[in-house]
Amino acid sequence: MRKNILLIVGILMLVAGLIGIVFSCAPGPVPGYQYPRGPGMMGPGGIMGPGGMMGPGMMGGGGFYRAGGPRLSLDQATKIVEDFLRDRNDPDLKVKEIMEFEFNFYAEFMEKSTGIGAFEALIDPYTGDIYPEPGPNMMWNTRYGMMSGMMWGTPSPSAPMTVTEEQALKYAQEFLKGYLPGGKADEVERFYGYYTIHVLKDNQIYGMLSVNGYTGQVWYHAWHGPFLRLKEFEH
Repeated sequence: MRKNILLIVGILMLVAGLIGIVFSCAPGPVPGYQYPRGPGMMGPGGIMGPGGMMGPGMMGGGGFYRAGGPRLSLDQATKIVEDFLRDRNDPDLKVKEIMEFEFNFYAEFMEKSTGIGAFEALIDPYTGDIYPEPGPNMMWNTRYGMMSGMMWGTPSPSAPMTVTEEQALKYAQEFLKGYLPGGKADEVERFYGYYTIHVLKDNQIYGMLSVNGYTGQVWYHAWHGPFLRLKEFEH
């Protein structure tokens, strides 16, 4: 038991160190983009319970990347995702959508057999590197995430979520009332341990957030920057 606790503490310290590196590399805000500002990483409601909030304090509004050199196109990002799936060689996985933001491409992977989201990934728009999305994908994903012990590896069992899709949408909308006035929680995608939801503003995609499937916590994805375009896949 003591070894397991020490292992978890070590992993969390590693994540904290990586976050520090991210902060040191983040560019300044994009002119004209309204970065939502909320209560920080943990707000009213604390760590547990519906309404507990995790905001942009973890990653900051500046995003991950500095522009430099030619930027990848959406088609090139699609090729990177297709190559990733080929190399992974898991016939049960498919890509559902790729979203292009100012600071990264976002890819959602889904299980064909269940229709449940498997995991989320980011692609550096200049280097083409693909890696797990931080935040809920790493910390809340009970089947493919870090807390399952198998980051993108062999799936592990997970208990059924106690927060319904309807409740998740309600918690997300309540969060947006104070966090992003005028924002609307729209499309809900179920993952193992949480839901990821598109955020609209003025009837256009603005960003994303996730809701914990056991506690109702809300975590805004503050590392994307302005939304550019979306590519959906039909299989």
